[in-house]
Amino acid sequence: MKKNLPACLLLVAGSASITFAQTTVQSQTEKSYIEISSGKGQKLAYNPSSGIKILKVGGLSFKDLNKNGKLDKYEDWRLPAEERAQDLASKMSVEQIAGLMLYSRHQPIPNPPGGPFAGTYKGKPYPASGAKPSDLSDQQIQFITKDNVRHILITSVQTPAIAAEWNNNVQALAEVTGLGIPANNSSDPRHGTVAFAEFNAGAGGQISMWPGSLGLAATFDPQLVEHFGHIAATEYRALGIGTALSPQVDIATEPRWWRFNGTFGENPLLATDMARAYIDGFQTSTGTKEIHDGWGYNSVNAMVKHWPGGGSGEGGRDSHYGFGKYAVYPGNNFSTHFDPFVKGAFKLKGKTGTAASVMPFYTISYNQDTKYGENVGNNYNKYIIGDLLRGKYQYDGVVCTDWLVTADETSIDQFLSGKAWGVEKLTVAERHYKALMAGVDQFGGNSDMAPVISAYQMGVKDHGEKFMRQRFEQSAVRLLRNIFQIGLFENPYLNPLETQKTVGKPEFMAAGYEAQLKSVVMLKNKNHVLPLQKNKTVYVPKQFTPAGKNFLGMPTPEKLDYPVNLNVVKKYFNVTNNPDSADYALVFITSPSSQGGYDAADVKSGGNGYLPISLQYSPYKAAEARETSIAGGDPLENFTNRSYKNKTSTAINTSDLKMVTDTYAKMKGKPVIVSVVLNNPMIFSEFEQNADAIVGQFAVQDQAVLDILTGKTEPSALLPFQMPADMNTVEKQNEDVPQDMTCYKDSEGHVYDFGYGLNWKGVISDGRTAKYVQKK
Repeated sequence: MKKNLPACLLLVAGSASITFAQTTVQSQTEKSYIEISSGKGQKLAYNPSSGIKILKVGGLSFKDLNKNGKLDKYEDWRLPAEERAQDLASKMSVEQIAGLMLYSRHQPIPNPPGGPFAGTYKGKPYPASGAKPSDLSDQQIQFITKDNVRHILITSVQTPAIAAEWNNNVQALAEVTGLGIPANNSSDPRHGTVAFAEFNAGAGGQISMWPGSLGLAATFDPQLVEHFGHIAATEYRALGIGTALSPQVDIATEPRWWRFNGTFGENPLLATDMARAYIDGFQTSTGTKEIHDGWGYNSVNAMVKHWPGGGSGEGGRDSHYGFGKYAVYPGNNFSTHFDPFVKGAFKLKGKTGTAASVMPFYTISYNQDTKYGENVGNNYNKYIIGDLLRGKYQYDGVVCTDWLVTADETSIDQFLSGKAWGVEKLTVAERHYKALMAGVDQFGGNSDMAPVISAYQMGVKDHGEKFMRQRFEQSAVRLLRNIFQIGLFENPYLNPLETQKTVGKPEFMAAGYEAQLKSVVMLKNKNHVLPLQKNKTVYVPKQFTPAGKNFLGMPTPEKLDYPVNLNVVKKYFNVTNNPDSADYALVFITSPSSQGGYDAADVKSGGNGYLPISLQYSPYKAAEARETSIAGGDPLENFTNRSYKNKTSTAINTSDLKMVTDTYAKMKGKPVIVSVVLNNPMIFSEFEQNADAIVGQFAVQDQAVLDILTGKTEPSALLPFQMPADMNTVEKQNEDVPQDMTCYKDSEGHVYDFGYGLNWKGVISDGRTAKYVQKK
């Protein structure tokens, strides 16, 4: 990789010859871009092969993006983003606006040769193509140039530098296409941990590692979350990412929900404060990075999700699948789920004011449309988007559907099936039209503009050309505003060397690790067995993972292996395979994992397919379940009652329970310490009495748990949700109501309720508990 090469080059703008100080930046792909000063401290960047000229007006420099030889309002970086967006929207064709409304399917870099996200390179699979990992796939070139796509969802990347080079290739292609609108690349959350990875003071990595959303919530510290947002935004922008498909702020009122661990827990006030802090961190630029009103070159547009709250799926089932399409409200608590949006995401403390984008959830919010009486998915519901979000709460940012909502349903239990809940009988084009008229601006997971054009034509037929053109321009302005306000029109390019230095740099890694330490909750510490003395001998049992399927439905093999990095453990303790010679046992388990509440084999045997989702390891029979489900119905089913009453299910990882009970027996009274990864609330009565100490963690590095266990750091986290006493309690709670369960009381008399946690002195009681824990 070459260093930046200073140069003075002669550039031509119109009939005038102008000399600027500039830098030519060379990437690993040998494709360069040129950087110049705007004259007001900003940097302008463009690809020299794009044909773009630099205009000089009043001693200042501007990019002539549409190559018409004059300065248009949208090219004038001195103007507000709103005014620039309005000008550009008025110049765009219907086809160009339709492309702006598209959001690509998931894009690994490079595209793999097979599977749901496959791609080709000059007609060949990547391994056989000779392409560089940062090259654009045939499919990416197609949707950028032919379908006018400018919003691309990035998944895996090989290295930060490759991500930067790929971004530059995308931006160079976008720059020569149409009106020079840059790509607004995006990502789902990507700051999770590699549990086995070791941390040290000089550690750097591919990206900084932080606890999951529940772990951030467990700190009960919004300032920490805002700091995370700022660091994450810095790394995102270095990777070429301008929009974060986060945070997920659904209030997790249903403890069995598959996406529980992506939330900030079940307390409305805590979730609201965390949502606000997260978005302020992501969106706010300061100092020389700020362009206007807090927006700037360190800002990342936040797409807060999932409006109006997706945490109340009946029986805990998830709406990525047809079997989980209904959210229910037996406690009449619909509006409480709005709190993290209307009191948090839309009322920021920072200057950006409100979240840039909103994503509705797949679910049908059953019987909550009190105006039109429709039971359709939230992405299509005019009452929920148009009357509530746009009307009552005056939200004028981008509304983007969740992915694949306009595609046809092909299976009730496949993740990649279409999710047009409630509008299955409409055509694909009619679904686009219905969502658009409900108030949606953008269609997640669709790179084909044809159905959007068809939706436009339907609107012209119903309302006339003028109305529909205005409706399209309204969405275009919202979408373009998000690109303008983060400076992409001026400089969408990246220096791969700087990206490599920024992403995962030591101070970012250190901040993430500190947050991990603050997220570990100590639940039990009988006889003050913790902290453990280092260099003692410990026994660590292996963990059995049965064969199963991942979230995409792809098979995963069984394995028997240590659930923790033994090389890291050996830096704290001597490790033995013989419990008789051990001073302590360390047992690492994961909260019970169920099958999602549906089994096709049950259908084949004459049942309705519905099973209980269990929060315990051992077999659970749902004797207290509803006789008749609140909601039901699907074109692929000939019934509406989704009850699972008196059916039995067993957790996939039931062997984790055996790990604890067997180890307890083998240790013959010597201390057993259990560390449990908490993806959901769980039933502790099955094993708590067999553990002398228990810590709960939310996807942190093994080393962080060991630093807590050995007293290097004192535990300080609190539970961001309740632990139910038993499964009957779970069945009796209302899916839509927070903190309505009888909680588990352990052998030490401690109740595992929201806001509970221990430090070395005992139960934590501080300013955080005073603010967030309701006294009973």
